Amino acid sequence: MKVGTDGCLLGAWFDIENSKRILDIGAGTGLISIMAAQRCNAKITGIEIDAAAAARAVENVKNSPWNEKIEIINSDLRIFGTEELFDTIVSNPPYFANSLKCNNEQRTLARHNDTLSPALFFAKAKELLASNGKISLILPTELFKEWEQEAIFKGFTPTRITNIQTTPQKMPKRTLVEFQQNTGKVLKEDTLILESRPGVYSKEACALLRDFYLKIE
Repeated sequence: MKVGTDGCLLGAWFDIENSKRILDIGAGTGLISIMAAQRCNAKITGIEIDAAAAARAVENVKNSPWNEKIEIINSDLRIFGTEELFDTIVSNPPYFANSLKCNNEQRTLARHNDTLSPALFFAKAKELLASNGKISLILPTELFKEWEQEAIFKGFTPTRITNIQTTPQKMPKRTLVEFQQNTGKVLKEDTLILESRPGVYSKEACALLRDFYLKIE
């Protein structure tokens, strides 16, 4: 799987303040884990179900300046456990439900939610997350309500939402969302427009991605 805009947005957006242990669920080839290591001094664990992707993530981490902070584990979330809870969970989850699957098993694992449904995700997150911890996701906007409903059922509520529009004229296609366990906090919601005009990043997008995109000065 190539580096995508979704992963870059989430890796730059999610709150790392006070993070000491971060779990990257569905780490892919390590993008978000490496971005997190660039941003903070937390210990980062990335779990990835696909062996080939996990191996590539290990290689990418090894070749990064932050390799001592990151551990990549080839594991199915359903059997993953830990003695010490995480204070931050981040994930760019698979989201193609009930759609035509491709012949490439790796792309199917990465893109379909058969192995990581909202119910499974939040059930495991409740096991792995400290009581005051945060969960950050990027989702297709049309699937946000489905994930929100499951989160609420498991005791999590959204505390921060950023809706992503490609251009000012287009409707949001992605939603960045942060969940916490019944904190009573007021929900903060805003919109990020990626391009002020086709091919030109907006000032807000540049500010968010500048530390990670070589083509943004």
